[in-house]
Amino acid sequence: MQNILLIFIKNPRPGHVKTRLARTMGDAAALRIYRLLLEKTRSAALRCGAEKWLWYSEHIEDGDEWPAGEFLKKVQTGRDLGERMEAAFSEAFAAGASKVVIIGSDCPELDAEMLEAAFDALDRNDFVLGPTPDGGYYLLGMKHTDDSVFRGIAWSTDAVRNASLQKIAAAGKTCALLPDLPDIDTEEDWRAYEQRRK
Repeated sequence: MQNILLIFIKNPRPGHVKTRLARTMGDAAALRIYRLLLEKTRSAALRCGAEKWLWYSEHIEDGDEWPAGEFLKKVQTGRDLGERMEAAFSEAFAAGASKVVIIGSDCPELDAEMLEAAFDALDRNDFVLGPTPDGGYYLLGMKHTDDSVFRGIAWSTDAVRNASLQKIAAAGKTCALLPDLPDIDTEEDWRAYEQRRK
């Protein structure tokens, strides 16, 4: 039974990625930053031992920077983020996965060691979650299908993490927490990340 890493990305098109960044920095800068975030995510994923499934927001891009030999490429389906994640997890478990972890592409400080730690945490817990300071999460993992964590959540709000943890607790399941890592949504987030890199 394999571990599967699900990676959700947006097709990198100007005006369609990092829209909150674009409000103050412009579409071109937002796209440039998003491509850097994709590069960071790809590098971490490639060093992780799990099978890797890459989920595009709109369509599969052949011949891009994500090598088809390393990433099984798919297209997200569903009306909101919850439905899209639920469908991806369900497909991974249906394919025989024993542990499944999902990440996005907004967290440049997420590395391969943290991904491996997430899978390891599922040896002792039903869920694993990587929190962000803004009340969301950069990673969610589980070892059994549980659709409740995807339903009734106000996505893209500061209530996502707490609501998800409450659903896990209500189901009587255990959840390991990884260290807090910031994601990049706004120009302020980006400037703070640049300062940390110096």
